[in-house]
Amino acid sequence: MTSDHYLSAAGARAGVAALPPASPSTPRGALLAPLSGVTDLHMRRIARRLGATATVSEMVAAEDLARGAEEARLRAEGEGVLPHVVQLAGCDPGWMAEGARLAEANGADVIDVNMGCPAKAVTGGQAGSALMRDLDHAARILAAVRGAVAVPVTVKMRLGWDHARLNAPDLARRAEALGYAAVTVHGRTRQQFYTGRADWAAIRAVVAAVGIPVVANGDVASLGDARACLAASGAAAVMVGRAAVGRPWLVGAIAAGLSGRAAPEPDAAARAELAAEHYAGLLALYGARMGVRHARKHLAAYADHAGGLAPAERARLVTTTDPDEALRLLRRAFEAPGAQAAPSASQAA
Repeated sequence: MTSDHYLSAAGARAGVAALPPASPSTPRGALLAPLSGVTDLHMRRIARRLGATATVSEMVAAEDLARGAEEARLRAEGEGVLPHVVQLAGCDPGWMAEGARLAEANGADVIDVNMGCPAKAVTGGQAGSALMRDLDHAARILAAVRGAVAVPVTVKMRLGWDHARLNAPDLARRAEALGYAAVTVHGRTRQQFYTGRADWAAIRAVVAAVGIPVVANGDVASLGDARACLAASGAAAVMVGRAAVGRPWLVGAIAAGLSGRAAPEPDAAARAELAAEHYAGLLALYGARMGVRHARKHLAAYADHAGGLAPAERARLVTTTDPDEALRLLRRAFEAPGAQAAPSASQAA
């Protein structure tokens, strides 16, 4: 195995084009970002099938996975998704290594290490972006994970903990020295959370610091955004996060546009079927009781982007415990006279 490009070992197995270092003549890709509680198995399946370069699991607590917690196992599930990328979070090198070994044994093609999550529940446990306050400890975790598995390993980070410590280039160099295949950088500090605008230009310092591909993340919501982000950052690819919620087809549309192909845009009927597929998949994955709860954020996002429900109907959609009623309302969101046409990837905001 080599680490000269993203997904280096997984590319041949999964039939996925690898991401080479950025160059003006090389098409760049678009990946679905890991979103905790959002990028479940079925969202990733849909996004990948519709052209996303790759998708990443929602954040999985490494210790929970290693201890056999069912919720962690479901978050790390990847059947039918190639390449299967599992993101692990934690602050203990031993648990991170054990979680990585188990994820690999269960079919993961790539392990991604979370050093970017800003949530207080994560940073309070000294995981996620809190690791950027102690790069020596972060490097011990990176080394433990790299040493535990044979598949490619990547890391996702922010620009730094705050603007006084913009140490992403240093962390990226340490990852590269340990054999990491790529790094993803969200263009904000942890202290910014999601306020303001992502600073794509600041990611260029990371690109200049390493020879492995850098993926730029933050506020990419359209093909125009992706092109601007790549121009400002010099990155090899973009990662699309919140903008894809309720629009899992968006990532593939952006990937197509970046490669010079027509961006595929499903019509209202096709979008309704994709939303229904996602909902049914969540019920099958989690069971009806838990699946209904997990699906609510997705149902709300699909309905809001479709625009075809009255406020009372939308409220009922996200509160009903009856799957048949939820499906009926979900389809109505796309069929009603007020439903919106699918935005093109170049216009989506």
